[in-house]
Amino acid sequence: MIPAFDINGVVPPILPGEAGASSRRAPYATDMLTFCLRFGTSQERCSILRGLLDLRDALRGAGVAVGFQWINGSFTEDVERLEGRAPADVDVVTFCAFGDAARQRHLLDTIPEAFVPLRAKQAYKVDHYFVQTDASSDREAAAAELARQAAYWYSLWAHQRRTLRWKGFVSIALESSDAPARAWLDQHAPHAGGVP
Repeated sequence: MIPAFDINGVVPPILPGEAGASSRRAPYATDMLTFCLRFGTSQERCSILRGLLDLRDALRGAGVAVGFQWINGSFTEDVERLEGRAPADVDVVTFCAFGDAARQRHLLDTIPEAFVPLRAKQAYKVDHYFVQTDASSDREAAAAELARQAAYWYSLWAHQRRTLRWKGFVSIALESSDAPARAWLDQHAPHAGGVP
């Protein structure tokens, strides 16, 4: 479940009414259809969602099919009300295994537009970053690096950039099917301002 925007126009960091130690907090795990239904409320947003689906397809097509993505930015805020504008993109960090240096070079050669943030933004309307979950063959070193990266992204994304207000964000598994979300976008997105 992704909670509604709070009075400040952000997804709350913890489900309203839950105790402080509750596990019902950000990142809120969901699937792509639920994410589209929740945030696909305008033509601009639906265009960004299509780009995100295309990026996910490109990653899976290149063999990056297991992992998860944290999704955030002004896209997961009520930016239309807060700033009087539509979101320009969606912020995504993908947590996944890349393999050895040869495999990483292959991925970069196959889909460079997914691995270079500026190119990802141009190609997909996604401000895209990665956390390599198999960064070291030493299990302790890999676990320490993963914890460091998760803490970095959580601390960065758990606050609104402009106000530093505490906020929540979303997590979606790479291996979940995007077909229902794409079908929903194909059926509903043409109705500007009237997306259910």
